[in-house]
Amino acid sequence: MAVLVGKKAPRFNAQAVVNGGEFVNDFSLDQFIGEKYVVLFFYPKDFTFVCPTELHAFQEKLADFEARNVAVVAVSTDTEQSHYGWLQVDKNHGGIKGISYPLVADTNKTISANYDVLAGETYYDENDMLQAEGELIAYRGLFLIDKEGIVRHQVVNDLPLGRNVDEALRMVDALQFVEENGEVCPANWNKGKVGMQATHEGVAEFLEKHVN
Repeated sequence: MAVLVGKKAPRFNAQAVVNGGEFVNDFSLDQFIGEKYVVLFFYPKDFTFVCPTELHAFQEKLADFEARNVAVVAVSTDTEQSHYGWLQVDKNHGGIKGISYPLVADTNKTISANYDVLAGETYYDENDMLQAEGELIAYRGLFLIDKEGIVRHQVVNDLPLGRNVDEALRMVDALQFVEENGEVCPANWNKGKVGMQATHEGVAEFLEKHVN
């Protein structure tokens, strides 16, 4: 798997559905450069089972992300029409009605491939025919991108393993704490806790005061 941390987030322009039902023809993360942080997450399929739990979980915390100046953007390899159709289905029927953040349609699978979260592989057989091994859908990848467009955190889960949205928020808090204070975040750091200086003396002082 490619490690994108510390690198420019791969750029893309794609179809998307925003605000719960509006089609956008040329959606790009470029609109957020210099303005917002981005939590970009990939999910495998529309109209499935684990995926709506994640999408609703991000929606429930959307105000918390927005309060931190973070845009949440979701991507799957479904079409924009599929996204729109799913958005019309009520939550109690397995739908995602009420989701307001952008759903990007990675129909040609290039976004998932460039972020290296595309499951399955393609190859040519002995008759020079293109074949696929496994479904060409996205793993549950998540990328935290700073205001300069640099990936600062990434995590990729296998298809059946849902994510913890609170952990995504924690990583946003950690990044913003580092940027604002010039200190680093030790293990199990949460917002409101102290950081430490990235020196031997700073580590020793932190351990003495905060670790039994």
